[in-house]
Amino acid sequence: MSNNIYQFSAKTLQGKEISMDNYKGKVVIVVNTASKCGFTPQYADLNTLYNKYKEYGLVILGFPCNQFGNQEPGGAKEISEGCLLNYGVSFQMFDKVDVNGSSAHPLFKHIKKELPGILGGRIVWNFTKFIFDRQGKPVKRYAPITSPLKMENQIRKLLGL
Repeated sequence: MSNNIYQFSAKTLQGKEISMDNYKGKVVIVVNTASKCGFTPQYADLNTLYNKYKEYGLVILGFPCNQFGNQEPGGAKEISEGCLLNYGVSFQMFDKVDVNGSSAHPLFKHIKKELPGILGGRIVWNFTKFIFDRQGKPVKRYAPITSPLKMENQIRKLLGL
């Protein structure tokens, strides 16, 4: 099995299956999100980064998750409306997934294996961020408390800016 993310796919909030292969040649940030979390305001900073660098090849993929403190209880419609209305999110949001346990989405199982973090591969909370290079290879894991704006130097480097 390759250590890039292109072998996986996921459903958008609108129910469309998208292959990660669509993001070949892009710098990708994968983040597990929640709309009722203390870190939810990070949506705004993620969106700022996306709007600033999307023309250079940055893609952000948001995956809502309800495994941490029941902080994403709604369905696709509520998540979509909340992201758009409250935070102006313009990057790609996917359907709600599990990121830990036996029901974890295969993409997150892969990501945790490649970038395990300090707790043996578990994702500890919402807004854990993972960055991948233009070949889909894992580069770095960022903790939920890390502001997305602190990722900017790494993003610029991977984009060749």
